[in-house]
Amino acid sequence: MATNNIEGLLADTLSSDPNRRMSAELKLSVVLQHQEAGLTLSQLALAQNADMSHSASIVLRKYVTERWSPYFPSFKGNSPSVEVKSQIRHAVFQGLSDSNRKIRSLSARTLSSIASCDWPDEYPDLLTSLIQLISSNSPDAVHGSMQVLTEFIKSDLTEDQILPVLRQLLPVLLAILGAPHQHTPLTRARTVSVFRQCVTALYMVKGQHPEAVKEATSTILPVWLDAFRVLLNLDPALDLSNQENWDGLSVRTQIFKTLDTIHTSFPRAMVAYLPDYLNATLHHLQVIYSTYNRCYITASEDAPGSSEDEVVELPHLICPMFDFLSNVVRGGKAREWLSRQTQNLGTVVAAIFRYAQMTAEDEEMWAANANAFVAQEEDENQMYGVRAAGFELLYTLLDRSAAQVCTILQEQLQQTIASSHVARDGGAIDWWKALEAALAVIGSHAEDILECIDDEIDSGRAKPIDIEDLLANLIPSILTQTQFPFLQGRAFVFASQFAKLLPLQIAGQYLEAAAQVLESSVAGIPVKVSAVKAIHNFCEGAEDSAVRPFAPRITQDLGPFLLVTTEDTLSLVLEAMSVVLEVDKGSWLSQDLASTLVIAVLEVWAKNNKDPIFLSIFTEILESLAASRANGVYETVVKQALPTLCTAIANAKPEESWIAGSAIDLVSSLVRGAPQGGLGEGFFAHLAPCLFNCLEYAEDRDVLQNGVVCITLIVRKDCSQILSWSDPSSTSGLDHILRLVAKLLQNEDESGGLVIGDLIIHLLRRVGDSVLPVLPELLRGMTQRMLTAKTATFLQSLVIPFAFLVYNQADTVISLLESTLVQDRSALDIVIHTWCENAETFQGFWPTRISTLALSRLYASARPSLQNLTVKGDIIVKPESKNVIMTRSKTRTTPHEFTSIPFPVKVLKLLVRELRSDGESATIPGGGFEVDSDDGDDQWTEEEQQHQGLKEDEFAFLSEMLGPRGANFDNDDILYESDDEDLKNDPVSRINMKEHLIGFFKECAAANTNNFAANVDRLSTEEILVIHQVVG
Repeated sequence: MATNNIEGLLADTLSSDPNRRMSAELKLSVVLQHQEAGLTLSQLALAQNADMSHSASIVLRKYVTERWSPYFPSFKGNSPSVEVKSQIRHAVFQGLSDSNRKIRSLSARTLSSIASCDWPDEYPDLLTSLIQLISSNSPDAVHGSMQVLTEFIKSDLTEDQILPVLRQLLPVLLAILGAPHQHTPLTRARTVSVFRQCVTALYMVKGQHPEAVKEATSTILPVWLDAFRVLLNLDPALDLSNQENWDGLSVRTQIFKTLDTIHTSFPRAMVAYLPDYLNATLHHLQVIYSTYNRCYITASEDAPGSSEDEVVELPHLICPMFDFLSNVVRGGKAREWLSRQTQNLGTVVAAIFRYAQMTAEDEEMWAANANAFVAQEEDENQMYGVRAAGFELLYTLLDRSAAQVCTILQEQLQQTIASSHVARDGGAIDWWKALEAALAVIGSHAEDILECIDDEIDSGRAKPIDIEDLLANLIPSILTQTQFPFLQGRAFVFASQFAKLLPLQIAGQYLEAAAQVLESSVAGIPVKVSAVKAIHNFCEGAEDSAVRPFAPRITQDLGPFLLVTTEDTLSLVLEAMSVVLEVDKGSWLSQDLASTLVIAVLEVWAKNNKDPIFLSIFTEILESLAASRANGVYETVVKQALPTLCTAIANAKPEESWIAGSAIDLVSSLVRGAPQGGLGEGFFAHLAPCLFNCLEYAEDRDVLQNGVVCITLIVRKDCSQILSWSDPSSTSGLDHILRLVAKLLQNEDESGGLVIGDLIIHLLRRVGDSVLPVLPELLRGMTQRMLTAKTATFLQSLVIPFAFLVYNQADTVISLLESTLVQDRSALDIVIHTWCENAETFQGFWPTRISTLALSRLYASARPSLQNLTVKGDIIVKPESKNVIMTRSKTRTTPHEFTSIPFPVKVLKLLVRELRSDGESATIPGGGFEVDSDDGDDQWTEEEQQHQGLKEDEFAFLSEMLGPRGANFDNDDILYESDDEDLKNDPVSRINMKEHLIGFFKECAAANTNNFAANVDRLSTEEILVIHQVVG
């Protein structure tokens, strides 16, 4: 049989002869196609020969993932029969108790894979068998089974299975945790890991089984929390003194992770234990620092690691401790522990300073890899580690008690400066690390610290921290420390983070120093990257008058970096270039410098045109260059950029649509930056042939959207070029645009949404009479699309152009719609129904206004065709749905029904709603009912209880952001910002809508316009009351 020789093939795979080894591996891949191969491998995995057993276990796991079931992505077919699977599972399960640790671990991994596929349907007794195995007195069996359970509880238990399993499992786990002489630290750590997964599982089913979960947590959590307290009170130095391994740290690591989970999920259970746990955390941080310093910061000693494959490192313990502290502080439960009397706050801040120091590994990696160095500097990209966790903890502390923390930062910084000088004088080679860390800690929270300083000064109190003294007396001396590049670079970044505090002359000196670093041929990666970062910050934070003299020089210095950097470093250089170009609106640019920059940017774009992050910066840079009003710069930028971009649009292959899409985006940047006088002669004539040809055949959503946006900008900026251009077949630019609109209206993809409506609106506003010949066909196409449109934004883009036309030419448009049939329905009927059903969802300041104004004009027109229309009114509340939250499933079985009302009545409803939303002032209702929960809010202070867990100033800020009843989420003043400049300056945007509506209602009431009194009587009581208050 083909599988008889598996043992020999496995032996050959271990051969030192590469040819023999390769031949065996090829033959083995063929043999594995037979289902008997899996059974043979599972038996060989239990063999006494350690090498054979190990090799068979590895190949068996490969067999499972490739031959077991289509469940696995790498499945290749020929799965074993039910009987063979059962025999393999039995053999693998036996491997969990093998005397060889590696075989146990390999068996656990294989069984975990099988369980993810087979349990519970094909392997129903697995869980019971695992619980029996960990209940045995065999350390080997417990070790193997715990590895399976760790993964099993995490991913495979359903809601209904969790509670019964926990009742069986948790007592056994606790017994293992409490038997350090019988079980290894890593096995005991896994019990805590499994327990943490159980806590998470309990939290997930809390809503479905509230009483059972409450009972479980009240009986289970205290026992485990007591055990954790005992274990954490053991001196961590005992685990660190083990020269062979640090396995004991794994138990502590898992405990702190679990405490964090419990605090998040069931905070009330933690209250009585928190002081002890906080003390234990601080004690751990103090005790283990000396070891962390030797093994990581200075690397004068090697960390022993783990006795198994799992990684056990001190950072894995420190990060969960910082996280735990952060979450407790954030929840407001550490206030008393951190009070001034305890000194704990100062000790925590001191720990952050110490642990924020660069490790020897950091130093080596960042010195050689600019991208890695940049990534760790960026908040959004920062790799999670001890330094980042410490920064997060300080952020939380500052958020809770800024002035007190800033005072401690000042004290800690002075101590660090003094101790660094002592260390340097004593010959310590790493003396600079503590100082660099102190500057990094404070600089990374510059915004919060500056805000705190301002608040204290405004309140008549002294500054809690003196940053100006550092900038004047400490930082300049560090800038010359070229032999310590990380410290030197940190000084640049620190100064730039507090740029707003620098006098103009001092800011200029820092910029001069940064420019010299960029121009230096000997400066290393850390200093140059830091100088670029500093320039970015200075240009954002300092006055333009301080930066402008250096802008041309800095731009020239940054230029070469564009062509030699990649990834994070390139992103940093591009962002720095972007903010430099915004200084004094680029008025300092020369034509030669602008031309050089365009060439460099387009070269970088050609290599990175698929990256959306880079693309967003490219567009900013090109727009800033084009927007410069320096003599001849705009013309130079267009001359240099437009031909290249047009070529890219024309030559882009359909399968490389991102090239055309990004090129069109960059053209839009040129248009945005163009002067108000127009785009310049020949701009559209050069662009139009390739743009329209591309959009005619394009199917990619982004290409089409970018094209519409680009054309809309050109319509707004220089519409005359569109009207005067035509292609060789005499098809005008306007005709090409209308063809594009027709194509987009037929497209089932509605994600373009508002951009189509924007284009149509600006065409109607700009081209005027030129569009009249094709207006009937355009309106017919838009009306027909309304019948199938689904998304709110797309429907808005179809309706708002009608609103604009109605507002400006009501009778003409209504007559046109009355005479147009679409699928045997009047176009007027379709438009009015669509409009009324969606008017309340319209977004944007100008669109909602034009809709309201047009509706009032329709009402005043009193056209008989409008009087006879009935539309959807108010929802009908049925007894079975009253006071019931209607979910999607309930809505499907009991759909909402609405009244039918005349169109004039609907208009009045919409106008009353608009008047109320514009003028109503309300507060969030108080009172309510109490709900028993585990959120721990019984620990809130009286101030926080009055303000939903927030301090009074925090609550006031949140209330201001939300507005009355959350009104700011739908506030016209906020949405106004999304409207373009043309619409902001439109007369419609300047109308006082409240006054307009009040005047409209009064006029209608006085003249009984369109049978106003009878229509008002059909409104709701609240709506009638509003109108009576308005008309008197």
